[in-house]
Amino acid sequence: MPPPPGDRPAPLLATAVLALSSALLLALVAGEWPPLVALDRDVADTAHRWAAADHGTTHVLRILTDWVWDPLTMRLLCAGVAVWLVWRHSAWWTALWLAATCALGTVAQHSLKAAVGRPRPEWHDPVDSAPYPAFPSGHTMTATVVCGLLLWLLHRCGTGRALRRTALAAAGVSVVGAGLTRVWLGVHWPSDVLGGWLLGALVVALAVLAYEWSPATAVRRVAGR
Repeated sequence: MPPPPGDRPAPLLATAVLALSSALLLALVAGEWPPLVALDRDVADTAHRWAAADHGTTHVLRILTDWVWDPLTMRLLCAGVAVWLVWRHSAWWTALWLAATCALGTVAQHSLKAAVGRPRPEWHDPVDSAPYPAFPSGHTMTATVVCGLLLWLLHRCGTGRALRRTALAAAGVSVVGAGLTRVWLGVHWPSDVLGGWLLGALVVALAVLAYEWSPATAVRRVAGR
């Protein structure tokens, strides 16, 4: 049993907007639209000058991007929450949904990187380096997917206001920070980061729709759980 009809328009509209925005940006990046290329270059050049001049900030951001906001760290966080859901609540379906969404997001991210094949910025004095093509930013997309899923789970579980606000603040800093750090370190164009945000949010939106309309969720509604 899917959600009541009155609950459908807003999630569907948000998902459609994210899908159209992601598709438009993907087309502009793949087609190397000159205004976007010029804007990317201008912002990247400015960020690189700042990064090369401010060694202290650059060092801190490298630690954050390599350890705190690294995709592996985010995926381990997701796996930890999935294990906790099974261990404490026997929520096998929710844990499987969480892990599967994170895995599918990773597959989508790498598939797009391979399909678009966008080169990363190149500098004569780089402050950092990264493998694989540039679009979309893997750090940004992974942080968006994981933080978005966990925030939605907290909202759905009806946790206290203080915890939700703390989680929202931490997620916001992580998602925004993961993206801006990649531009500062000169390993991504700004539109790579924007793509990571949009595509990550789209993955979360699709996953939430799939969860809410799944047979397993319908059974729990009928049972009053």
